[in-house]
Amino acid sequence: MNTDETWHWIDQQRADLADFLETLTDDQWSTPSLCDGWIVRDVAVHLTHGHTPLARMAWEALRSGFRFNHMIARVAREDASTPEEIVAALRAMVGRRRRPPGTAVADPLLDVLVHGQDIAAPLGVDRPMPIAPAVAAAERLWGMGFPFNARRRFEKVSFTATDAPLRLGSGDAVTGPVRDIVLVLAGRRVGLAGLSGHTAALVSAFDLPE
Repeated sequence: MNTDETWHWIDQQRADLADFLETLTDDQWSTPSLCDGWIVRDVAVHLTHGHTPLARMAWEALRSGFRFNHMIARVAREDASTPEEIVAALRAMVGRRRRPPGTAVADPLLDVLVHGQDIAAPLGVDRPMPIAPAVAAAERLWGMGFPFNARRRFEKVSFTATDAPLRLGSGDAVTGPVRDIVLVLAGRRVGLAGLSGHTAALVSAFDLPE
């Protein structure tokens, strides 16, 4: 997938997620997400922080002792945006070609795809993941290190999608929909339910240190 295609899918997924978020009730905004310790609102507002200026990011990193995960969680919880403001901010990102320094163009795509599932799955909503961007996200997850370390974590596993042209790794064979492969590579145990084969190797891999 080239850069223009990637940005097309980022825009499409941001707009679609904004439409979905607009339908949520107050109780749904407060539902625990798939991200440990985050409610749906925290995940949604985090997605709007992709355009945070570099100077602000540096300041927040300093405040958090350069602990990345701590920083993004704190900033999300401290953001006082209302649900309406979050939806508007996400829509305003459509068409803009900004991403955090040091990240790849596939990273905002990965973010919106995975965090869309972090929001939808606990609400009992089946949110489809388009095939082409899902493959790009899986390949990005496999190739990157921190914070997922998927290649190291699942070094004894091979993943083959049953609905997409995707094969990653070597070792014990695991198959299933590309959406579930993406979720597992991103550290979401909920994806295990859709996979088959040597899934015991996946379960044990989740217990490895990051």
